[in-house]
Amino acid sequence: MTKTLPRLHGLALAAIASAALLACGGSDDRFNDKPAGIGALHTQHYDGSSDDLLTAGLGASGLASALPPSYADPLQPTAAELRRAAIYNSYRALVDTTAAGGYGVFYGPGVTVEGTAGGGEGKVPGSETLAFSDDGSGRENVTLMVQVPDSFDPARACIVTATSSGSRGVYGAISTGEWGLKRGCAVAYTDKGTGSAAHDLRTDTVPRIDGTRTAAGSAAGQAAFDAGLTAAELAAFNAATPDRLAFKHAHSGRNPEKDWGRHTLQAVRLALYVLNERYGELDASGRRRVRLHTGNTLVIASSVSNGGGAALAAAEDDREGLIDGVAVAEPAIEMPANAGVAVQRGASQVPVIGRNLIDFTSYANLYQACAALAPSQAAAPFGAAFASLYNNPALPIAANRCAALAQRGLLNGSSTAEQAEHALQRLREYGWEAESSVLQASHAAFEIAPAVAVTFANALARARVTDHLCGFSYAATAANGSVTTLAPALLAGMFATGNGVPPSSGVNLVNNLAAQGPARDFLSFTAQGVADWNLDGALCLRELVTGQGTLAARLQTGMRETQRHGNLHGKPTLIVHGRDDALLPVNHTSRPYAALNRKVEGAASRLSYIEVTNAQHFDGFIGLPAVLPGYDSRYVPLHLYLNRALDAVYAHLREGKALPPSQVVRTTPRGGTPGSAPALTAAHVPALAASPAAGNAIGFAAGHTIVIPD
Repeated sequence: MTKTLPRLHGLALAAIASAALLACGGSDDRFNDKPAGIGALHTQHYDGSSDDLLTAGLGASGLASALPPSYADPLQPTAAELRRAAIYNSYRALVDTTAAGGYGVFYGPGVTVEGTAGGGEGKVPGSETLAFSDDGSGRENVTLMVQVPDSFDPARACIVTATSSGSRGVYGAISTGEWGLKRGCAVAYTDKGTGSAAHDLRTDTVPRIDGTRTAAGSAAGQAAFDAGLTAAELAAFNAATPDRLAFKHAHSGRNPEKDWGRHTLQAVRLALYVLNERYGELDASGRRRVRLHTGNTLVIASSVSNGGGAALAAAEDDREGLIDGVAVAEPAIEMPANAGVAVQRGASQVPVIGRNLIDFTSYANLYQACAALAPSQAAAPFGAAFASLYNNPALPIAANRCAALAQRGLLNGSSTAEQAEHALQRLREYGWEAESSVLQASHAAFEIAPAVAVTFANALARARVTDHLCGFSYAATAANGSVTTLAPALLAGMFATGNGVPPSSGVNLVNNLAAQGPARDFLSFTAQGVADWNLDGALCLRELVTGQGTLAARLQTGMRETQRHGNLHGKPTLIVHGRDDALLPVNHTSRPYAALNRKVEGAASRLSYIEVTNAQHFDGFIGLPAVLPGYDSRYVPLHLYLNRALDAVYAHLREGKALPPSQVVRTTPRGGTPGSAPALTAAHVPALAASPAAGNAIGFAAGHTIVIPD
């Protein structure tokens, strides 16, 4: 096997010579040593029938089923049961699994690598290896995982990364791994220092690497997460604030985001080690020689959301030539302050761009619940349900938030309707596209902004669970909002059902400072007896981003540690992003990053930015037509375009085929009746254009400006 011309670019002669040796089927003179900092390996082979790498034995039909996998004993699920449920829940969280939405037709386990439907259940036999990466403290314990399908061919070796999305555990990007497994590639996963299972401080139990739980005192450094409290601290904490839980992303005290690129690269190194343990030549002493390495193994960094941001961070951090290309969707990108780039849409320059996630999310946390009541968005998905739940006459929480903002001079308007429209205008002026306005109600209903803002604020400030940053904590709550004990079955299964941030698996965001005593955040009252969705807490979080106190300085230092520099070292890269994204707005993420990359790399840049109309952040919401009618009739699956981006980068690296240039892909919504939209067809989701029409081409202008067609 020889490397393609795109892959040869910039390699040292020594690497070329090594690649030539390997092309002849030999091994080089290095022994296969386990990468530094990697603990014990746990490997399991799956037969592709009773169990498998992609669907955990459920098959395509099982992943599409509304009935989740069950446990023989819900209080003590086995590792295998937890794995099956984790794959089921993680896949469905990211992908629309309805046939009308394209599952089984355009994507999914039953669709072949060539894109042909009718491929059966799509189970993938192969081996799966789990290990912790640690810095020697026993506290970092980042989970790494490598899946090697039985179809892997060392003569055409390839690895795809699938770093977890959101704050999820190691299976959090299994739907990205699917593309690699179908190609016969090994897939390198990491939870990137986040994870779905918590340290339950009441019982002092922690999750192991496989999701099963044990007493913290007996974990012996093998806990996926331990909050690190002394016995005295734990006793005092439980006495003052009982029934709380600590989550890894929020409470590790390590600012894990600064290392997301490093952990993604570690996963690639572990994948190479695992592959060489299988395919390397065994010498007389019983040691394996290196057969597969960067000289002959194609590596594509991929994933979505936070995982997509981690893939880009890994490509920026890569100094070993581990990564050959990048294909990501809706990436969370932390832009540097004063990046010196601009975004123009149509004829107008966008005034506010490139803010960090904690910045724009804490801003959304102020205004979104009020904006959700804007009369102009009355037909929004979940809009009527939001008003019923959060603005009913008995407890008008959202209207109270509007009024409280107005009282503090943060909104104009004498009525709730006027204040809500102004809140929506504030969001648009701060970088949200007009197309995302219709999503504010459903995002507010699912408490996305407060959950993300609290989690990232804690992480960036390196807060411990004992700090109760801005008065927030995590706990189960009763119907009236009061803190209660989490049901044991929910705790036992949290590895499989949790997403790493509240609300999840029965755990909610709690305002410790509520007038009625600790209560669920949106049900908490002020000292004046008003339920305003805890505006004081939201303002405190905002102050950490914009203020000058000690905690603000800590958080802002953490922000700077996560900011990217835009240099991808000439790696061919495709970024796809939905124009309507309301969680990671394009004006703060992919658009300015593409401009920054062009500014930094100039003519050497090989990044193409693909913006997809009628696409947003949560494909899984499209697959909930009974709960969120209107997503199905309005939005196309961005997941399909990630697969197409991966296809394009793979073809470029293998065959030298040109990457599609930067462009807007103009899709067509399915339309019809919300909740029962007609089936997705090829006409709704046009392919990436090799030569986009002038009205669709994304270009660059003077002043390091990216120009996006309307």
